[in-house]
Amino acid sequence: MMKRHSIVTLPGDGIGKIVLNEALRVLDSAGFRADYHHGDIGWEFWCREGNPLPDRTIELLKKHRTALFGAITSKPNDEAKAELDISLRDKGFVYSSPIVGLRQKFNLDICVRPCRSYKGNPLNFIRRGRGNTIEEPLVDVVIFRQNTECLYSGVEWTAPPEQVYKAFMTHPKFSENYGQVPIDELSISTRIFTRKATERIIRAAFDYAEKNGYKSVTVCEKPNVIRETSGLMWKLTKEIQKKSYPGILLFNTNIDAQMMWLTKNPEDYGVIVAGNMFGDIASDAFAGLIGGLGFACSAQYSEDGVAVFEPTHGSAPKYSGFSPSIVNPVAMIESACMMLDYLNEKDLSSRIRKAIAAVIKEGRVCTYDMMKMTGRQDVVEKGAASTTMMTDAIIAKLKNS
Repeated sequence: MMKRHSIVTLPGDGIGKIVLNEALRVLDSAGFRADYHHGDIGWEFWCREGNPLPDRTIELLKKHRTALFGAITSKPNDEAKAELDISLRDKGFVYSSPIVGLRQKFNLDICVRPCRSYKGNPLNFIRRGRGNTIEEPLVDVVIFRQNTECLYSGVEWTAPPEQVYKAFMTHPKFSENYGQVPIDELSISTRIFTRKATERIIRAAFDYAEKNGYKSVTVCEKPNVIRETSGLMWKLTKEIQKKSYPGILLFNTNIDAQMMWLTKNPEDYGVIVAGNMFGDIASDAFAGLIGGLGFACSAQYSEDGVAVFEPTHGSAPKYSGFSPSIVNPVAMIESACMMLDYLNEKDLSSRIRKAIAAVIKEGRVCTYDMMKMTGRQDVVEKGAASTTMMTDAIIAKLKNS
Protein backbone atom coordinates (compact mmCIF):
# COMPACT_ATOMS: atom_id res chain seq x y z
CA MET A 1 0.00 0.00 0.00
CA MET A 2 1.15 3.52 -0.80
CA LYS A 3 2.06 5.60 2.24
CA ARG A 4 -0.60 8.13 3.22
CA HIS A 5 0.80 11.66 3.27
CA SER A 6 -0.21 14.79 5.16
CA ILE A 7 -0.34 17.94 3.01
CA VAL A 8 -1.18 21.55 3.88
CA THR A 9 -3.14 23.27 1.09
CA LEU A 10 -2.72 27.02 0.79
CA PRO A 11 -5.08 28.26 -1.97
CA GLY A 12 -4.41 31.96 -1.41
CA ASP A 13 -6.02 34.47 -3.74
CA GLY A 14 -7.48 34.77 -7.23
CA ILE A 15 -6.65 31.94 -9.59
CA GLY A 16 -4.55 30.29 -6.90
CA LYS A 17 -7.76 28.81 -5.49
CA ILE A 18 -8.79 27.57 -8.93
CA VAL A 19 -5.57 25.91 -10.07
CA LEU A 20 -4.87 24.31 -6.70
CA ASN A 21 -8.20 22.51 -6.89
CA GLU A 22 -7.31 21.25 -10.38
CA ALA A 23 -4.00 19.89 -9.13
CA LEU A 24 -5.78 18.05 -6.32
CA ARG A 25 -8.12 16.46 -8.89
CA VAL A 26 -5.12 15.17 -10.83
CA LEU A 27 -3.40 13.86 -7.70
CA ASP A 28 -6.55 12.02 -6.72
CA SER A 29 -6.93 10.51 -10.18
CA ALA A 30 -3.33 9.34 -10.14
CA GLY A 31 -3.96 7.47 -6.89
CA PHE A 32 -2.07 9.75 -4.51
CA ARG A 33 -3.13 9.06 -0.92
CA ALA A 34 -3.16 12.11 1.33
CA ASP A 35 -4.92 13.93 4.12
CA TYR A 36 -5.25 17.61 3.20
CA HIS A 37 -5.26 20.39 5.77
CA HIS A 38 -6.53 23.79 4.61
CA GLY A 39 -4.40 26.78 5.56
CA ASP A 40 -5.63 30.40 5.56
CA ILE A 41 -3.35 32.74 3.66
CA GLY A 42 -3.71 35.81 1.49
CA TRP A 43 -5.50 39.06 0.95
CA GLU A 44 -8.82 38.34 2.63
CA PHE A 45 -7.03 37.58 5.90
CA TRP A 46 -5.07 40.81 5.65
CA CYS A 47 -8.32 42.73 5.19
CA ARG A 48 -10.20 40.90 7.97
CA GLU A 49 -7.42 40.28 10.48
CA GLY A 50 -4.53 42.54 9.57
CA ASN A 51 -2.37 39.47 8.92
CA PRO A 52 -2.17 37.68 5.53
CA LEU A 53 -0.23 34.84 7.18
CA PRO A 54 -2.12 33.91 10.37
CA ASP A 55 -0.33 32.10 13.18
CA ARG A 56 -2.70 29.14 12.80
CA THR A 57 -1.36 28.59 9.27
CA ILE A 58 2.22 28.71 10.49
CA GLU A 59 1.37 26.09 13.10
CA LEU A 60 -0.18 23.86 10.43
CA LEU A 61 3.00 23.92 8.38
CA LYS A 62 5.14 23.32 11.45
CA LYS A 63 3.14 20.18 12.08
CA HIS A 64 2.71 18.75 8.58
CA ARG A 65 5.88 20.12 6.90
CA THR A 66 4.75 19.93 3.26
CA ALA A 67 2.46 22.38 1.44
CA LEU A 68 0.89 23.01 -1.95
CA PHE A 69 0.46 26.73 -2.52
CA GLY A 70 -1.67 28.56 -5.09
CA ALA A 71 -0.98 32.30 -5.37
CA ILE A 72 -1.36 35.51 -3.42
CA THR A 73 -2.31 39.10 -4.21
CA SER A 74 -0.05 41.90 -3.01
CA LYS A 75 -0.69 45.64 -3.29
CA PRO A 76 1.26 48.81 -2.42
CA ASN A 77 1.14 49.99 1.21
CA ASP A 78 -1.41 52.76 0.68
CA GLU A 79 -3.86 50.44 -1.11
CA ALA A 80 -3.32 47.71 1.47
CA LYS A 81 -4.11 50.05 4.34
CA ALA A 82 -7.19 51.37 2.55
CA GLU A 83 -8.63 47.84 2.25
CA LEU A 84 -8.15 46.92 5.91
CA ASP A 85 -11.32 46.40 7.92
CA ILE A 86 -12.28 49.78 9.35
CA SER A 87 -11.81 48.46 12.90
CA LEU A 88 -8.13 47.72 12.16
CA ARG A 89 -7.10 50.97 10.51
CA ASP A 90 -4.57 53.31 12.13
CA LYS A 91 -3.50 50.57 14.54
CA GLY A 92 -0.03 49.98 13.17
CA PHE A 93 -0.74 47.05 10.84
CA VAL A 94 1.75 46.89 7.94
CA TYR A 95 1.22 44.56 4.99
CA SER A 96 4.02 42.22 3.95
CA SER A 97 3.89 39.40 1.42
CA PRO A 98 2.81 36.14 3.10
CA ILE A 99 4.84 33.99 0.73
CA VAL A 100 7.96 36.00 1.57
CA GLY A 101 6.93 35.62 5.21
CA LEU A 102 6.74 31.84 4.81
CA ARG A 103 10.19 31.76 3.24
CA GLN A 104 11.69 33.73 6.09
CA LYS A 105 9.74 32.02 8.88
CA PHE A 106 10.77 28.54 7.79
CA ASN A 107 14.04 29.54 6.10
CA LEU A 108 12.90 28.17 2.74
CA ASP A 109 16.22 29.19 1.28
CA ILE A 110 16.45 26.75 -1.65
CA CYS A 111 14.14 27.60 -4.54
CA VAL A 112 14.14 25.27 -7.56
CA ARG A 113 12.48 26.34 -10.82
CA PRO A 114 12.62 23.83 -13.68
CA CYS A 115 12.01 25.17 -17.19
CA ARG A 116 11.50 22.25 -19.59
CA SER A 117 9.78 22.44 -22.94
CA TYR A 118 7.03 20.03 -23.97
CA LYS A 119 7.15 18.77 -27.54
CA GLY A 120 4.27 20.15 -29.53
CA ASN A 121 3.66 23.19 -27.34
CA PRO A 122 2.84 25.98 -29.81
CA LEU A 123 4.41 28.47 -27.40
CA ASN A 124 7.86 26.88 -27.45
CA PHE A 125 10.79 29.09 -28.46
CA ILE A 126 11.87 28.82 -32.09
CA ARG A 127 14.70 30.46 -34.04
CA ARG A 128 16.05 30.66 -37.56
CA GLY A 129 18.83 28.24 -38.46
CA ARG A 130 21.15 27.95 -41.40
CA GLY A 131 19.56 28.06 -44.81
CA ASN A 132 16.54 29.90 -43.42
CA THR A 133 15.42 26.78 -41.55
CA ILE A 134 13.33 26.91 -38.39
CA GLU A 135 14.84 25.35 -35.26
CA GLU A 136 13.05 24.48 -32.02
CA PRO A 137 15.77 23.77 -29.45
CA LEU A 138 14.89 21.60 -26.47
CA VAL A 139 15.00 23.72 -23.32
CA ASP A 140 15.86 21.80 -20.16
CA VAL A 141 17.09 24.31 -17.61
CA VAL A 142 16.75 24.16 -13.81
CA ILE A 143 17.30 27.41 -11.92
CA PHE A 144 18.45 27.31 -8.30
CA ARG A 145 17.51 30.61 -6.71
CA GLN A 146 18.68 31.62 -3.23
CA ASN A 147 15.32 32.42 -1.71
CA THR A 148 15.74 34.37 1.53
CA GLU A 149 18.48 36.95 1.06
CA CYS A 150 19.59 39.54 -1.52
CA LEU A 151 17.17 42.42 -2.22
CA TYR A 152 14.24 40.35 -0.92
CA SER A 153 15.53 40.35 2.66
CA GLY A 154 13.38 43.39 3.43
CA VAL A 155 16.19 45.41 5.03
CA GLU A 156 15.34 48.82 3.59
CA TRP A 157 14.36 52.33 4.56
CA THR A 158 12.75 55.47 3.21
CA ALA A 159 14.17 58.47 5.09
CA PRO A 160 16.55 56.17 7.00
CA PRO A 161 17.01 56.64 10.76
CA GLU A 162 19.96 58.74 11.82
CA GLN A 163 22.08 55.79 12.96
CA VAL A 164 21.53 54.04 9.61
CA TYR A 165 22.38 57.21 7.71
CA LYS A 166 25.57 57.68 9.73
CA ALA A 167 26.58 54.08 9.08
CA PHE A 168 26.18 54.53 5.32
CA MET A 169 28.10 57.78 5.48
CA THR A 170 31.18 55.83 6.58
CA HIS A 171 31.37 54.39 3.05
CA PRO A 172 33.28 56.83 0.81
CA LYS A 173 31.12 56.22 -2.25
CA PHE A 174 27.95 56.93 -0.27
CA SER A 175 29.30 60.08 1.34
CA GLU A 176 30.68 61.35 -1.98
CA ASN A 177 27.58 60.69 -4.08
CA TYR A 178 24.73 61.01 -1.57
CA GLY A 179 26.15 62.93 1.38
CA GLN A 180 24.41 66.13 0.30
CA VAL A 181 21.03 64.50 -0.35
CA PRO A 182 18.46 65.31 2.37
CA ILE A 183 17.64 62.24 4.45
CA ASP A 184 13.93 62.50 3.68
CA GLU A 185 14.75 62.17 -0.04
CA LEU A 186 16.65 58.90 0.38
CA SER A 187 15.33 55.37 -0.09
CA ILE A 188 17.79 52.54 0.58
CA SER A 189 17.49 48.79 -0.04
CA THR A 190 20.28 46.45 1.00
CA ARG A 191 21.55 43.41 -0.92
CA ILE A 192 22.65 40.84 1.65
CA PHE A 193 24.47 37.54 0.98
CA THR A 194 25.74 35.30 3.77
CA ARG A 195 28.42 32.68 3.27
CA LYS A 196 26.34 29.86 4.78
CA ALA A 197 23.24 30.45 2.63
CA THR A 198 25.32 31.04 -0.50
CA GLU A 199 27.28 27.83 -0.01
CA ARG A 200 24.05 25.92 0.57
CA ILE A 201 22.40 27.01 -2.68
CA ILE A 202 25.60 26.33 -4.63
CA ARG A 203 25.92 22.80 -3.24
CA ALA A 204 22.22 22.15 -3.89
CA ALA A 205 22.72 23.14 -7.53
CA PHE A 206 25.77 20.90 -7.97
CA ASP A 207 24.09 17.98 -6.17
CA TYR A 208 21.08 18.24 -8.47
CA ALA A 209 23.27 18.41 -11.58
CA GLU A 210 25.25 15.36 -10.45
CA LYS A 211 22.18 13.26 -9.57
CA ASN A 212 20.22 14.17 -12.71
CA GLY A 213 22.91 13.98 -15.36
CA TYR A 214 23.39 17.68 -16.11
CA LYS A 215 26.86 18.45 -17.45
CA SER A 216 27.20 22.05 -16.29
CA VAL A 217 26.37 24.60 -13.61
CA THR A 218 26.24 28.28 -14.55
CA VAL A 219 26.48 31.11 -12.03
CA CYS A 220 24.24 33.96 -13.20
CA GLU A 221 25.14 37.11 -11.26
CA LYS A 222 27.06 40.37 -11.89
CA PRO A 223 30.41 40.09 -10.07
CA ASN A 224 32.17 42.62 -12.29
CA VAL A 225 29.94 45.38 -10.84
CA ILE A 226 28.33 44.02 -7.66
CA ARG A 227 31.70 42.90 -6.41
CA GLU A 228 30.97 41.97 -2.82
CA THR A 229 27.74 39.94 -3.10
CA SER A 230 27.87 38.56 -6.64
CA GLY A 231 31.61 38.28 -6.14
CA LEU A 232 31.09 36.10 -3.06
CA MET A 233 28.86 33.70 -4.97
CA TRP A 234 31.29 33.35 -7.86
CA LYS A 235 34.29 32.89 -5.53
CA LEU A 236 32.55 30.20 -3.46
CA THR A 237 31.23 28.40 -6.54
CA LYS A 238 34.73 28.10 -7.98
CA GLU A 239 36.04 26.72 -4.69
CA ILE A 240 33.20 24.21 -4.28
CA GLN A 241 33.37 23.00 -7.89
CA LYS A 242 37.14 22.48 -7.72
CA LYS A 243 37.00 20.59 -4.42
CA SER A 244 33.80 18.55 -4.68
CA TYR A 245 32.44 18.51 -8.26
CA PRO A 246 35.39 18.54 -10.71
CA GLY A 247 33.45 16.46 -13.23
CA ILE A 248 30.78 19.14 -13.72
CA LEU A 249 31.60 22.08 -15.97
CA LEU A 250 31.34 25.54 -14.41
CA PHE A 251 30.35 28.67 -16.33
CA ASN A 252 29.82 32.28 -15.33
CA THR A 253 27.39 34.66 -17.04
CA ASN A 254 26.34 38.18 -16.12
CA ILE A 255 22.58 38.52 -15.71
CA ASP A 256 22.29 41.06 -18.53
CA ALA A 257 24.30 38.93 -20.96
CA GLN A 258 22.30 35.88 -19.92
CA MET A 259 19.12 37.57 -21.07
CA MET A 260 20.68 37.82 -24.54
CA TRP A 261 22.26 34.38 -24.65
CA LEU A 262 19.18 32.49 -23.52
CA THR A 263 17.47 33.28 -26.82
CA LYS A 264 20.56 32.37 -28.83
CA ASN A 265 21.51 29.00 -27.35
CA PRO A 266 19.15 27.95 -24.53
CA GLU A 267 19.96 24.28 -25.13
CA ASP A 268 23.53 24.89 -23.89
CA TYR A 269 22.42 25.56 -20.31
CA GLY A 270 21.66 22.96 -17.67
CA VAL A 271 21.61 24.03 -14.03
CA ILE A 272 21.78 27.74 -13.23
CA VAL A 273 22.42 29.15 -9.75
CA ALA A 274 21.81 32.76 -8.72
CA GLY A 275 20.86 35.04 -5.88
CA ASN A 276 17.25 35.94 -5.15
CA MET A 277 16.66 38.82 -7.58
CA PHE A 278 18.68 37.55 -10.53
CA GLY A 279 17.33 34.03 -10.01
CA ASP A 280 13.81 35.42 -10.19
CA ILE A 281 14.61 37.25 -13.42
CA ALA A 282 16.40 34.30 -15.04
CA SER A 283 13.64 31.83 -14.17
CA ASP A 284 10.92 34.03 -15.65
CA ALA A 285 13.01 34.59 -18.77
CA PHE A 286 13.58 30.87 -19.33
CA ALA A 287 9.91 30.22 -18.56
CA GLY A 288 9.12 32.44 -21.54
CA LEU A 289 10.95 29.96 -23.77
CA ILE A 290 8.74 27.04 -22.71
CA GLY A 291 5.37 28.77 -22.98
CA GLY A 292 5.27 31.31 -20.18
CA LEU A 293 4.18 31.24 -16.57
CA GLY A 294 1.36 28.80 -17.32
CA PHE A 295 4.09 26.15 -17.50
CA ALA A 296 6.42 27.39 -14.75
CA CYS A 297 6.51 25.39 -11.52
CA SER A 298 8.68 25.71 -8.44
CA ALA A 299 9.66 24.22 -5.10
CA GLN A 300 11.06 25.77 -1.94
CA TYR A 301 12.96 23.78 0.67
CA SER A 302 14.33 24.44 4.14
CA GLU A 303 17.31 22.78 5.74
CA ASP A 304 15.13 21.08 8.36
CA GLY A 305 12.57 19.50 6.04
CA VAL A 306 9.81 22.02 5.34
CA ALA A 307 8.83 22.21 1.67
CA VAL A 308 6.36 24.40 -0.26
CA PHE A 309 5.42 23.81 -3.90
CA GLU A 310 3.83 26.50 -6.07
CA PRO A 311 3.44 27.80 -9.62
CA THR A 312 5.45 30.95 -10.22
CA HIS A 313 2.53 32.89 -11.72
CA GLY A 314 0.57 35.34 -9.59
CA SER A 315 -3.05 35.45 -8.53
CA ALA A 316 -4.22 37.11 -11.80
CA PRO A 317 -7.31 38.71 -10.19
CA LYS A 318 -8.67 39.84 -13.56
CA TYR A 319 -9.24 36.17 -14.46
CA SER A 320 -10.38 34.88 -11.08
CA GLY A 321 -14.04 35.72 -11.62
CA PHE A 322 -14.36 34.17 -15.07
CA SER A 323 -16.90 31.37 -15.41
CA PRO A 324 -15.73 29.02 -16.69
CA SER A 325 -12.14 29.65 -15.65
CA ILE A 326 -9.75 29.99 -18.59
CA VAL A 327 -6.32 29.87 -16.93
CA ASN A 328 -3.74 27.20 -17.67
CA PRO A 329 -3.44 24.71 -14.76
CA VAL A 330 -0.26 23.00 -15.97
CA ALA A 331 2.16 25.03 -13.79
CA MET A 332 0.21 24.11 -10.67
CA ILE A 333 -0.03 20.45 -11.69
CA GLU A 334 3.71 20.40 -12.43
CA SER A 335 4.33 21.90 -8.97
CA ALA A 336 2.33 19.01 -7.52
CA CYS A 337 4.61 16.66 -9.47
CA MET A 338 7.62 18.27 -7.82
CA MET A 339 5.95 17.55 -4.49
CA LEU A 340 5.49 13.91 -5.48
CA ASP A 341 9.19 13.68 -6.36
CA TYR A 342 10.06 15.14 -2.96
CA LEU A 343 7.80 12.60 -1.22
CA ASN A 344 9.45 9.78 -3.18
CA GLU A 345 6.30 9.09 -5.19
CA LYS A 346 8.20 9.30 -8.47
CA ASP A 347 6.12 6.72 -10.29
CA LEU A 348 3.06 8.94 -9.83
CA SER A 349 4.87 12.11 -10.90
CA SER A 350 6.21 10.34 -13.99
CA ARG A 351 2.73 9.18 -14.98
CA ILE A 352 1.28 12.68 -14.55
CA ARG A 353 4.06 14.32 -16.55
CA LYS A 354 3.60 11.78 -19.35
CA ALA A 355 -0.13 12.55 -19.36
CA ILE A 356 0.56 16.28 -19.62
CA ALA A 357 3.07 15.66 -22.41
CA ALA A 358 0.57 13.49 -24.32
CA VAL A 359 -2.16 16.14 -24.14
CA ILE A 360 0.19 18.89 -25.32
CA LYS A 361 1.74 16.83 -28.12
CA GLU A 362 -1.69 15.76 -29.35
CA GLY A 363 -2.70 19.42 -29.59
CA ARG A 364 -6.47 18.94 -29.45
CA VAL A 365 -6.94 20.54 -26.03
CA CYS A 366 -5.26 23.94 -25.67
CA THR A 367 -5.87 26.73 -23.19
CA TYR A 368 -6.19 30.28 -24.49
CA ASP A 369 -2.50 31.09 -23.91
CA MET A 370 -1.49 28.05 -25.99
CA MET A 371 -3.76 29.31 -28.77
CA LYS A 372 -2.16 32.78 -28.54
CA MET A 373 -5.48 34.39 -27.73
CA THR A 374 -6.10 37.41 -25.53
CA GLY A 375 -7.42 36.33 -22.15
CA ARG A 376 -11.15 37.11 -22.37
CA GLN A 377 -14.28 35.47 -21.08
CA ASP A 378 -15.33 34.37 -24.58
CA VAL A 379 -12.17 32.35 -25.46
CA VAL A 380 -13.86 29.04 -24.62
CA GLU A 381 -16.62 29.83 -27.10
CA LYS A 382 -13.88 30.42 -29.67
CA GLY A 383 -12.30 27.02 -29.18
CA ALA A 384 -9.95 27.38 -26.23
CA ALA A 385 -10.07 24.82 -23.44
CA SER A 386 -11.25 25.97 -20.04
CA THR A 387 -9.14 25.24 -16.96
CA THR A 388 -11.37 22.27 -16.15
CA MET A 389 -11.25 20.94 -19.71
CA MET A 390 -7.45 20.92 -19.68
CA THR A 391 -7.43 19.06 -16.36
CA ASP A 392 -10.02 16.62 -17.65
CA ALA A 393 -7.85 15.87 -20.68
CA ILE A 394 -4.83 15.18 -18.46
CA ILE A 395 -6.91 12.93 -16.20
CA ALA A 396 -8.22 11.02 -19.23
CA LYS A 397 -4.65 10.32 -20.37
CA LEU A 398 -3.79 9.24 -16.84
CA LYS A 399 -6.59 6.71 -16.75
CA ASN A 400 -5.40 5.24 -20.04
CA SER A 401 -1.77 5.00 -18.96
